[in-house]
Amino acid sequence: MRTSLLRAPAAALLFPVLLLSGCVWTTRKLPVPRAPSIMQTVAPDQLVARLNQRWEALDSLNATVEVQASELKSKEGVARDYTSFRGHILMRKPELLRVLGQVPVLGSRMFDMASDGKSFTLYIPSKSLAIEGLNSVEKKSANQLENLRPGFFLDAMVVRGLAPDDLYSVVTDSETVEDAARKHLFTVPEYILSISRRKPGSQQLIPVRVVTFRRDDLMPSQQDIYDSDGNLETQVNYTDYSDFDSVRFPSTITIKRPLEEYQIVLTVESVKENMTLKDDQFQITLPEETKIKKLE
Repeated sequence: MRTSLLRAPAAALLFPVLLLSGCVWTTRKLPVPRAPSIMQTVAPDQLVARLNQRWEALDSLNATVEVQASELKSKEGVARDYTSFRGHILMRKPELLRVLGQVPVLGSRMFDMASDGKSFTLYIPSKSLAIEGLNSVEKKSANQLENLRPGFFLDAMVVRGLAPDDLYSVVTDSETVEDAARKHLFTVPEYILSISRRKPGSQQLIPVRVVTFRRDDLMPSQQDIYDSDGNLETQVNYTDYSDFDSVRFPSTITIKRPLEEYQIVLTVESVKENMTLKDDQFQITLPEETKIKKLE
């Protein structure tokens, strides 16, 4: 500590000494990032109130998307991209979910998944196989994909509001991005909302989510979701917000799962909110010859 303190004044004197000694220098031009034309300012409690308002106003969601899935082997430097396909996502509060994937070109069912928030069923017609299990992983598998549960769709499609026992903080930041086509740099001012919970009987805070908002429109641009051990479980990016049937919604949702090393990119084709969705729309009727596999 003492050495660091002694070095600080010496470093502060370095530039004046160089100037007085007659050192020769050259001047370089650095790219100057362009500031946004609109930058909104809100207090932290107002930012949270906006997020809670948006979540409370939503009862159901019906979306049609194009799905591009990829396996990312970061240690091997390899990515495997699967053929994209059309998907339909139904959600209804509090935890009902239905995801249907269609075979490219043919349009028949590739898979069908339904969840009531506690348990789920994944039906794969081509294999006459249904996988059933609890939404929470009781015993982790060595096969990371078997640890995957449908809740990540619920968490990724819409940014939830805060729970009553959530604690939060907000900081301002900015990101510099490049427009490759125009060869310009842009400064993107942001608000970063960190959400945590207090560990029972401790002063330790457990991270829950980090939500980043762009300050030009105050819409979420990224959401990092952590598991109970503090590991980054899901990272979601929301880009290209557009109007869908009077609903402001991202055109592209990129979902990354670092632990399982895969990525899903959803290109949104249509979105409708607060439609009437019946209970039977979240149920799968399995053919009699279907084989059942139970996950722990």
